[in-house]
Amino acid sequence: MNGTGGTTGPAADGLPARLAAIVGGAHVLTDPAAMSPFLTDQRGRYTGRALAVVKPAAAAEVAAVVRACAEAGVAMVPQGGNTGLCGAATPPPGGAALLINLSRLDRIRALDTGNDAIHAEAGCTLAAVQRAAAAAGRLFPLALASGGSCEIGGALSTNAGGIHVLRYGNMRDLTLGLEAVLPDGRLWNGLRALRKDNSGYDLKQLFIGAEGTLGIITAATLKLFPAPRTRASAWAAVPGPAAALALFARLRAACGERVTAFELVGQALLELVLEHIPRCRPPLSTPAPWAVLMELTDTAAGAPLAELLARTLEAAIAAGEITDAALAATLAQGENLWALRENANEAQKREGFSIKHDISVPLDRIAEFIARAGDALRTWLPGVRIVAFGHIGDGNLHYNLFPPRADAAFAARAAEANRIVYDLVDALGGSISAEHGIGQLKREEIRRYKSAVELDLMRAVKHALDPRGLMNPGKVL
Repeated sequence: MNGTGGTTGPAADGLPARLAAIVGGAHVLTDPAAMSPFLTDQRGRYTGRALAVVKPAAAAEVAAVVRACAEAGVAMVPQGGNTGLCGAATPPPGGAALLINLSRLDRIRALDTGNDAIHAEAGCTLAAVQRAAAAAGRLFPLALASGGSCEIGGALSTNAGGIHVLRYGNMRDLTLGLEAVLPDGRLWNGLRALRKDNSGYDLKQLFIGAEGTLGIITAATLKLFPAPRTRASAWAAVPGPAAALALFARLRAACGERVTAFELVGQALLELVLEHIPRCRPPLSTPAPWAVLMELTDTAAGAPLAELLARTLEAAIAAGEITDAALAATLAQGENLWALRENANEAQKREGFSIKHDISVPLDRIAEFIARAGDALRTWLPGVRIVAFGHIGDGNLHYNLFPPRADAAFAARAAEANRIVYDLVDALGGSISAEHGIGQLKREEIRRYKSAVELDLMRAVKHALDPRGLMNPGKVL
């Protein structure tokens, strides 16, 4: 054993040839240059080594690949579009694991308008699923900035969220059924389109959010919704997070389920987007420390959403909840407003290294978290730049720290910053990972913040399905 859930030796040495017989020699990569793009995560934080990269094209091929690995005692790392933020799809450094890339599993198997369901393979990009749904007059509502490259298997494995969780839920809520290959190579077909099935354990939920540590998702049955035909967007300056939450309550009371997205944007983030992303323009003439970007949608053509949103914003101005607002008059203006939020990750990447936190706290503690965390961090490191934004409507904040200018030692202090942020999140009843997962990045952190009982239960599930520890070793647990 190599300490990462796999072996090296004669059985492993002969594995590439066996895999070539399963998927074809062109789809088994062993040349270092050919493998290189698959071995580093998209943030460039983690780089591993692999015995080979194999690219199956069907669920049966995935099952055969996994059986071959299980028989050889070789660990496996599933990978989709490699857009994750916690290193979950990067192999360990030892080089004894096989990386299984699922991008060739890219078929829409069926679209069932009668059941409002779509059956998509794990390698389908989010954008491809959205296009297929739109062509049938339906909506698949998961909305991520990486939609053109992230894949359905990865979105399921991390229980992805995004800007529309507020109305439609995350991937757990959007999934009706799964097909997955177990660590021993058996193929489980749970591709059901049922809204109700109380016939035992809900097995699909074991694989959603498990980051490939319990098996490999090969396909999913996903919920579809009526396509919105009317939308309205607005950008509003608010005095602070507490006012943003008051505005959110007002908007929900006035507009109900039409509220599709409600995003908090700190001025520090807006400045980065305006600095680094061409063609982005300030939404308001006067800068404000905080702003909210909101969207209403309706399936009825001609629904008076703009008028409804305008009346709500006027009432919020009178109540002191907002200080200024810009209501998109056209679809293009709305897209320009959303471009400011959708380019958040790219702008931060161009700015340079940051200490990232993807946290959630109860809605009524968000303002307290932002105030207390800011005070603590500025005491810890005067001049630290706090870039806070996120899905305030569901309690999920992206709380990222950039160094004072020219602070070469900043990265080495990440553990100190994490302790300040995560201890406060835990004290407020929150979670240290809202939607990005655990991967390698937070696998030690969860030992501090999950109870012994929770960790024992997680280990028991892992041992029951993967007793040899061959499936994505070194991730989550």
